[in-house]
Amino acid sequence: MRGRPTVLHLDMDAFYASVEQAAKPSLRGKPVIVGGLGSRGVVATASYEARRFGVHSAMPMAQARRLCPNAAFLVARFAVYRGISETVMALLAELSPLVEPLSLDEAFVDLDAGGAAGSAEDARRTGERLRARIKEVTGLTGSVGLAASKMLAKIASEQAKPDGLRLIAPGTERDLLAPLPVRTLPGVGPATAETLRRAGIATVGDTVRAGEAELVRLLGKAHGAALYAMANGVDERPVVADQEAKSISVEDTFPVDVTDRARVRYEVTRLADRCTERLRAAGRAGRTVVLKVRRHDFTTLTRSETLRGPTDDPRVVREAAGRLIEGVDTTEGVRLLGVAISGLADWTQEDLFAQALPAAAEEPVRPAAEPAGGEPASPGPEWLPGLDVAHTRFGPGWVQGSGLGRVTVRFERPGSPPGRVRTFRVDDPELGHGTPLPLVEGTGAADPPGERALLPPREPA
Repeated sequence: MRGRPTVLHLDMDAFYASVEQAAKPSLRGKPVIVGGLGSRGVVATASYEARRFGVHSAMPMAQARRLCPNAAFLVARFAVYRGISETVMALLAELSPLVEPLSLDEAFVDLDAGGAAGSAEDARRTGERLRARIKEVTGLTGSVGLAASKMLAKIASEQAKPDGLRLIAPGTERDLLAPLPVRTLPGVGPATAETLRRAGIATVGDTVRAGEAELVRLLGKAHGAALYAMANGVDERPVVADQEAKSISVEDTFPVDVTDRARVRYEVTRLADRCTERLRAAGRAGRTVVLKVRRHDFTTLTRSETLRGPTDDPRVVREAAGRLIEGVDTTEGVRLLGVAISGLADWTQEDLFAQALPAAAEEPVRPAAEPAGGEPASPGPEWLPGLDVAHTRFGPGWVQGSGLGRVTVRFERPGSPPGRVRTFRVDDPELGHGTPLPLVEGTGAADPPGERALLPPREPA
């Protein structure tokens, strides 16, 4: 354990919803709920205004509509969120070379490694400067926790929400932890919490009083001993910076579930080609092709095939991904598809047994519904609430709703006053899909990120 509060935890406030409120002035101060809008949709993030009605992440969207019927329900714009996340992570990297991202909106920073903290007051000033800089560059707010360990820094940032900073001074850990629910501790999920509840252990203080021997009896040696240490405020886990990628992956989330089998095959082929492009750009080859499928009900499955040797041949990867999707039932709809290549190496080995494709078959076969030379046809409504649009006369705006052959658009941009609403036919030739605008004028904080190798990010809590 450190003797100074030099571990910083940043957690952006209601990230997805805050981005939408910053991008859409008419939604500021109003309940906003982001997620899947279909009958089986799930809340990704709710603004603080919506949380007052009991809405929270991972809640079924149908329940959220019942609790907060007057909220703005919007589809997620992940490319925008990733772009802003990269901007925030770059600001953290200015503080220290040791930055450990946990998700798009959350990360630990080791201030000691960057020389950004000497005393507790130095750490506090660093945290306040960071919050101000994030606000300046992105227009968004984040909460900062500072402590001597990762566990305590994360607890501190949670207590600082929204838009605050909390510093836990070394030596005060046990008094702070004692009244908190046992679920506060890392590694305590619903099953562990229920086991402890049946034993009369509900708070962190109860955990300490139970003693290590009792926790080991209830949970096993490793888990029980680790939990006892955490309950006493002891957390020796270091901040670990991004390590070399163990896989290279790409994935797409669809605004409407994809049910057409030809479209599914086309998307898998396209993802395989994009993944191979990333692989070659990184100067790597890979041996295992992994397919990821998230179904209509949010169940996620993966399938993999290991090749005879590392390859960067798009034909080989395309064929392997194609074989994998043939073994997956997608008739009920697909929300997300992804292709990854793991088992990375710096050399390639030709697969002499790979099926040879004629040159004419190098390009992916497009689904029949797709116009030649264009993107695949959407199997559902194009005008989903929250998506960016542009009109030749009225400029940029966003979809407020659609139906019965009409689409309602609010024309406004970040930094403008709330805009006017107009309704058009869905086939109006002057209306088209738009490009996300920066949340702060003069920055690119809303721009989608470039292609890069990464593991799929987790959704924020």
